Amino acid sequence: MPTLASNAALLIIDMQQGMNQPKLGRRNNPDAEVQMQRLLNAWRQSNRPVVHIRHISRAPDSVFWPGQPGCEFQPALQPLAHEHVVEKNVPDAFTATGLERWLHARSIRQLVVVGVITNNSVEATARSGGNLGFAVTVVSDACYTFDQTDLSGRLWPAEDVHAMSLSNLAMDYAGVVTAHEILGGL
Repeated sequence: MPTLASNAALLIIDMQQGMNQPKLGRRNNPDAEVQMQRLLNAWRQSNRPVVHIRHISRAPDSVFWPGQPGCEFQPALQPLAHEHVVEKNVPDAFTATGLERWLHARSIRQLVVVGVITNNSVEATARSGGNLGFAVTVVSDACYTFDQTDLSGRLWPAEDVHAMSLSNLAMDYAGVVTAHEILGGL
């Protein structure tokens, strides 16, 4: 785990109330929110930048459709008034959001990514961040996903989907560590 710069940014992705909807299915990492809160508290105590990313869906049947409670941040992970909030309409938090510009304007080069869904918005954002030249770290126990059925109809347990997504990221895009390892580097 590389030493974190004093301006390493914590990106908290899509931790909105809609993630608690039973219709999303069975998930892994039941303690992910606890790890996210530990990281958020450490970031705040060290005065490092925090970016809260919120998904605003274009699909009326989404848990993130505007104007419903699912769009709101989970209470334990609410942004403070001075923390940056990014709204996105696609999984990748860099697409059409101004996030890259915001980070560059503050000379931020290191990103620590947590949130949901591991194989969707977390992976898309981490891949783009890596491709754009940021030093990206994904915190494995501060992310989670859901069981997923593949195109052939096979159901994959969330644990397997999570592990494969993190393995894909670790090949070329991001470091993958635990919350304990990150907190040790602060």
